[in-house]
Amino acid sequence: MKIVTKTALLAVSVLLSAGLGFAADIKGATKTAGDAVKSDSKASVPAAKENVKGKAADTKAAAKAKVIDINSATDAELKAVPGIGAAYAAKIIAGRPYANKTQLRSRKIMPPVLYEQVKDRVTATQPKK
Repeated sequence: MKIVTKTALLAVSVLLSAGLGFAADIKGATKTAGDAVKSDSKASVPAAKENVKGKAADTKAAAKAKVIDINSATDAELKAVPGIGAAYAAKIIAGRPYANKTQLRSRKIMPPVLYEQVKDRVTATQPKK
């Protein structure tokens, strides 16, 4: 019973010291509000980093998986593709319709290097008859 009481008192004093900024001194065990904050933040930093990495990986996977149709995409959708800026988006829109995505290169809408960058992110679908 004594251990449970001491543990409860220590927990309450740590919470009070963290909340009020006072130092808690229980039978030789001193813990300040700064110590409580430091120990809590150290424990949560790795978990937060893993959460951020997980969200970033999910975002990259979703962005990589999304394929844009160059025959129907809006200016904003085209600009969302890495490597396609305002100038290339305008050229793509002006050159519509495309029979296939390789026409971006053959019609000299974009240079071959840029085409290689974006070819997996774009498609050219034809309207249904």
